[in-house]
Amino acid sequence: METNHNTRLTASEISNLWTQYMFDSMNLCFFNYALEHLEDDDIRSVYDKASTLSEQHLVESGRFLEQEKFPIPKGFTEEDVKKQADRLFQDPFYLNYLYIMSLHGLTAYGLSVGNSIREDLRNYFIKCNQEALNLYNEVIAAMLTKGIYTRPPVLNPSGKVSFVQDQGFLAGWFGDRRPLTALEIGNITFNMNKMNLHIALKVGFGQVASSKEVRQICERGIRITSKHTEIFRGIFREEKLNSPMSWQSHVTNTTESIFSDKYIMYQLHLSTQAAIAFYGAALSVSARRDLGTQYTRLISELLKFSEDCANIMIKNGWFEEPPMNVDRDKLMKEK
Repeated sequence: METNHNTRLTASEISNLWTQYMFDSMNLCFFNYALEHLEDDDIRSVYDKASTLSEQHLVESGRFLEQEKFPIPKGFTEEDVKKQADRLFQDPFYLNYLYIMSLHGLTAYGLSVGNSIREDLRNYFIKCNQEALNLYNEVIAAMLTKGIYTRPPVLNPSGKVSFVQDQGFLAGWFGDRRPLTALEIGNITFNMNKMNLHIALKVGFGQVASSKEVRQICERGIRITSKHTEIFRGIFREEKLNSPMSWQSHVTNTTESIFSDKYIMYQLHLSTQAAIAFYGAALSVSARRDLGTQYTRLISELLKFSEDCANIMIKNGWFEEPPMNVDRDKLMKEK
């Protein structure tokens, strides 16, 4: 159904476009750098597709913003990466990075479809979501083919339908703990996969960061992320379940300044915000009290780290301001 008036984009729609532009400009820097080093033709093919999609999305999201008279974000450009610098990661790591980033894209596009009202925006984000799904499918297929995807734990079927009989189902700190549910296992596996990538990224970024301040925040991030991963791994050890593989050994020994400190800090901040969101989702469906307490504590630690990352970005003039509402009080005082 067509409308006869010029419907302006909502705040949510503008936010979706602005965030997508920032995310794709960040990814495009990483993708183009990876393409300078990738030796595996299968992984290179997937990265070519990912790079092309990011370029298209930058143009399309920028066009929507311009039509609404919003400035196109500066985001990240060739100034933020030395494409022909030394190799920082091995080929398998690049494929795993694309796996996690495609998951982020699927999550973001799903939310964007859900809070976009105007038909052209809905159609655009539905298209983006389908593209991300196709890319994700190719990444998973490549990881399975190359044997670098750790399959999550499997369960033995119980053979009957059961109902919870007492409050012991919720217990966790004292007495006998019940086994993890499939949902709890899935969330821990998912978060461990993301944290394993975060550790390796921080190791790599810590090696190539220019300033001492950024190197130190990377080192702190490694300690936090490693601790979180070990907590999850400990829960799985108790349950006799397998854990996802780590990726630190896929970081080379180069110390050449490859990515700008601004770029590194944005990656740290973004990955931490994403981890907080996924921990929150896991918290909401974890019935065992010990898991809920762990997630709450870990979220609190990530919130502090995210704030400290933001403060470093603000201090150095790296924190690009998102679209904001008009400050009416300020306007009235200036009259």
